Amino acid sequence: MAKSLDTREEEKFIQIMKVLDAKWPESKIEPSLDRIKALVDILGAPQDTFRSIHIAGTNGKTSTSRMIDSLLQAFELRTGRFTSPHLESPLERISLNGTPITPTFFNYTYNDIASYIDLIDERSDSKGIPLSYFEVMTAIAFAAFADAPIDVAVLEAGMGGEWDATNVVSSDVAVMMPIGLDHQEYLGETIAEIAETKAGIFESGKPVVMAHQEMEAAQVLMRKAAEMEVIPLREGLDFGIEKRSLAVGGQLLTIQGIGGTYEEIFLPLHGRHQGSNAAVALVTLEAFLGGGSNSLDSDVIREGFANASSPGRLEIMRRNPTVMIDAAHNAHGAIALSQALAEEFTFDRVIAVVAILGDKDVVKFLNELSKVADEIIVTRNSSPRAMPIEDLKRIAVDIFEEGAVSAAPSIAAAIQEAVEKASQPNVSIGVLVTGSVVTAGAARALLKRDK
Repeated sequence: MAKSLDTREEEKFIQIMKVLDAKWPESKIEPSLDRIKALVDILGAPQDTFRSIHIAGTNGKTSTSRMIDSLLQAFELRTGRFTSPHLESPLERISLNGTPITPTFFNYTYNDIASYIDLIDERSDSKGIPLSYFEVMTAIAFAAFADAPIDVAVLEAGMGGEWDATNVVSSDVAVMMPIGLDHQEYLGETIAEIAETKAGIFESGKPVVMAHQEMEAAQVLMRKAAEMEVIPLREGLDFGIEKRSLAVGGQLLTIQGIGGTYEEIFLPLHGRHQGSNAAVALVTLEAFLGGGSNSLDSDVIREGFANASSPGRLEIMRRNPTVMIDAAHNAHGAIALSQALAEEFTFDRVIAVVAILGDKDVVKFLNELSKVADEIIVTRNSSPRAMPIEDLKRIAVDIFEEGAVSAAPSIAAAIQEAVEKASQPNVSIGVLVTGSVVTAGAARALLKRDK
């Protein structure tokens, strides 16, 4: 029997991804925009055919990008969104009007620019650095957005800012999410050094919306803002959450923006940090749509937030027992996760399933997690950078109580063990799967299949 068009396109997509996966990995930075600039120039500068909002920072980028995207759609704008990394499929990285790009459109776009990718790679051979996976994905996103077409792109920097492939755009608004220690081997050993790199997305004379920052980062960002004559809009000073209360399935917010106050906003996401992300997203819309001089339509804002989602971020995948996944992968993310769990859930006990990358600050991550998790099952995800199970167990034993640490050979086995332990009568036990985007993605795929 002949294969369907969808099946053939899926197979073509898989073959294309094998080619891209063999490229320079996105987990490494070769600090130069020369290759991506050369590629978009030869493509006719597709990134200049739409307006853009550019987001950098350590944590909260994807959730905030998705909120901004949802708000823009509520105002009837055609959107493109580029985020990374993905949970389950690379197609998630490129979305049109909130929906991941189809394999057919991805394949068409890649094939349309493939010869130009090869040309740039040939030119780069003398330097030994061809286009990276992330650079090619960025170019595919730009080309797809131009072809769609869209009105505005929401672009998440992959790592850093100054040398990130997304930084070939001239954005209308820059957004700086909280900066913490992560990827120090590429971005700098201190928060100040990391902030310096991430501030590379600032555009002279344009607004930058700043989430709450540690003092070390704030000082660098404000100095860079003054040097570039950007307009800083700071959470806690220029805007913020006025009121927040828990609600079934999320939270109810009153947000003081720069153009007005917005009341009774339902956000279907958990955690105080998501409320903060919502404030950043709203002010980004104010700055983008009218420079913040006027209040936006509150009903449209409510619609945009009500439709917001952020898969893999304290996402409840099943009940009885409750199994949640969260893509927290560094100490900063673990703090937000533990605070949200403590504030919004009333479990008698929590069992954590953890697989984490070996280049993270695992001790700090587990120390934060131990504040809310009573027991931990360590395992390993599919990343070649994953910490070996025995090494992770050795660290966990020093942090968790005696007898509270066990190991499983795979994420599937660890989840099964956790669910069996949590399935007890007359006691509420939650299961949390966390430690990495790779971990959350694998768990999400497994738990969706089991539904």
